[in-house]
Order: sequence, then structure tokens, then C-alpha cells
Amino acid sequence: MPNSRAGRPPTVPTETGRVRQKARTRNLLVTTARRLIASGRRPTVAEVADAAEVSRRTAYRYFPSQKMLVSDAVLDALRPVMEAAIAAVTPAADANADDLETSVDAMVVAMQRLTVEHEWSLRTIIHETVLHQGSAEVRRRGRRVEWIEMAMKPWRARLGEARHARLVAALALCVGIEALLVLRDISGLSPAQAIEMSQWMARALVNQTLAERATVRRKPKG
Repeated sequence: MPNSRAGRPPTVPTETGRVRQKARTRNLLVTTARRLIASGRRPTVAEVADAAEVSRRTAYRYFPSQKMLVSDAVLDALRPVMEAAIAAVTPAADANADDLETSVDAMVVAMQRLTVEHEWSLRTIIHETVLHQGSAEVRRRGRRVEWIEMAMKPWRARLGEARHARLVAALALCVGIEALLVLRDISGLSPAQAIEMSQWMARALVNQTLAERATVRRKPKG
């Protein structure tokens, strides 16, 4: 009896398939919203759903409000700009300590300038995410950690996995809309002062990490 499975493509696990489908649906909605915005419109969630041929009910699960959808679509267009800026300041593989500090400093400036430029869209996303945090589909799409890791990639092996991971996590507190909210709303800093403070915090973290690394290297083995 011939094997009925012969020639069939490998099956994808159900859970993995659902995750991929959700990602495709969300990307379709965002891409469609970007296209409509580029034509001069400020589309509603229903209009984007209709244009993308996605059910309105499904679209509202991903984007409960027009503000969130429009903000996410606008920010999605910024990703290539940010990634190009980070790539431009990523040090060479043989970077030294000064290069790391310079690279992180430039990365912080690039990220925070874009954050300031699009502050209100980012504030909207924060607001909408908090209001709808119970929905599985409504999630933050920030690539902050990826961008920080990109800038620090040449240093990963030399810092060690644990030290590198800790520095990346700490630097994530220095950049992005959350850092700007604290520096602007609570500390009362101007946008320029907030960027400068983010640089100062990042430098302190880098210097502390390098100092710890130097101390460990000097310790005698035995």
C-alpha cells in the first residue's frame, strides 16, 4: 500500500503556525495603513481592515483604536531609518574600549533624537498598550534591545555573555519613550537636556562594565 504521506511538505506545529499567521495579519494591517496614510488619509481601523480584506473584528483585536494603528504604522516606517543610523555607528570587529563608548554614545543620540521627533506617537502607543494590556494581540513591537545589541555586537564575545546581556538590559532603560517620559515629565528636562542625560547614563553603564571587566582580567588565576 503506498504511503499517503509521501511527497507531502513537512507540517508546521500548530502553535508555530498560529504565531506566524498572527504576525502576517498584523504586518498586513500595518502595511495597508501605511499605504493609506501615504495617500493623505488618516484611516480608521475599519477602513484599514476593509482595504486589507481582513475582518473588522480581527483588526480591532490587533489595534483597538485608530490612534494605536496610525501610530504603529508611522513608527513602522521609521525602522529602516533607525537601523541605518545604528549600523552607521556600529564599531568594527577589532573595536577598543574607546570605540565601545563612542558607539554607544552615538547609538543613544540617534535613538533619542528620533524618540523626541516622534514623541507624541510614542506616547499614544504607550497609552493604548497600557489600556489594552489584557489582549494577547496588543503587544509592544519595539526593537530597542535588537538595536542596542547591533551597536554592541563586536563586543559581545569580549564582554562575556552575562556581562553583555546585563549591559544591554541596562542600556534599554536609558533610551526609548519610557526614558524620555521620566526625564521630561518627572525631571522636567528639555528635549536636548533629556538626550544629554541619556548619554550620561549610558556612558556610566559602559564605564562600569569596562571597569568590572578589567578587574576580573587582573585577578590572578589559581
